[in-house]
Amino acid sequence: SVLTGNFSEQLAPYLPNFNHSPTEARFIGKPIDFIIFEGMDQKEIQKVVFVEVKSGKSTLSAVERSLRDAVKDGKVEWETYHPPEPK
Repeated sequence: SVLTGNFSEQLAPYLPNFNHSPTEARFIGKPIDFIIFEGMDQKEIQKVVFVEVKSGKSTLSAVERSLRDAVKDGKVEWETYHPPEPK
């Protein structure tokens, strides 16, 4: 069942009832399965959605729950990193 779950996770964007465009989905795997960039196909992202795929009776892990709660609490930031220039 673990192998089936792992397989379903990566195929989820192409399965029926997946609510997002597969081309806007990026598989991450851990701690969340997908990040969806809604509007990316039109080159203007309107929303970012975190998606965790669960099969059967599986539930969120403690880490997945903490990520869900951080997102719901608005604890999400944007950061740009500029690596040091070579000398």
